[in-house]
Amino acid sequence: MKRVLLLNLHQKYEGIANGNLTRDLLKEARSFFKSNGYEIKETTIDEGYDVLEELEKFKWTDLFFVQSPVYWMGLPWLGKKYIDDIFSAGVNTVTYSSDGRSRNDPSKTYGSGGLMEGKRYMLSFTYNCPVSEFNNPNGFFDGLSVDEANVALHKTFQFCGVKPYPTYSVHDIFKSEFDITGVLNGLQEHLKQNLN
Repeated sequence: MKRVLLLNLHQKYEGIANGNLTRDLLKEARSFFKSNGYEIKETTIDEGYDVLEELEKFKWTDLFFVQSPVYWMGLPWLGKKYIDDIFSAGVNTVTYSSDGRSRNDPSKTYGSGGLMEGKRYMLSFTYNCPVSEFNNPNGFFDGLSVDEANVALHKTFQFCGVKPYPTYSVHDIFKSEFDITGVLNGLQEHLKQNLN
């Protein structure tokens, strides 16, 4: 049986970011994984977590699905803390053994000491900014794609040996005509295209 870890990296800010969209997207993801025969474990960082339990989840899983809002161009600080806590605590056991370099073997390069080879991840982000700001040389992100704008998170997982699936992103979430049905259907389609 395939195994997935659903990570809710939302951090609540009352009245501004209550977490409803994150919750709905994870419900949609859960539905997809359940109907496709995955065994599921979940973590919601706003509810707290135990580092050793989380390491066991990462050891167990084949795929981790990261659902997160983007605050100030990155993960919420609690999401970043979670990544730092778990991935640092997993040294020599779950996440990485070293930075990969070897004095005896110059072919071993930086970033090749990961212990999570064979595992995959998928990012799913929610943004206030419009999609037109990405892949646009005149846009706010200076021509960067969503993945390029989130390179630090991708590189963290690459450092540990994990390979990505394509990222899903939702934009203009505060727009009055925001189409929640379209967004949820879009996630289902994204999952079907990339995981089936």
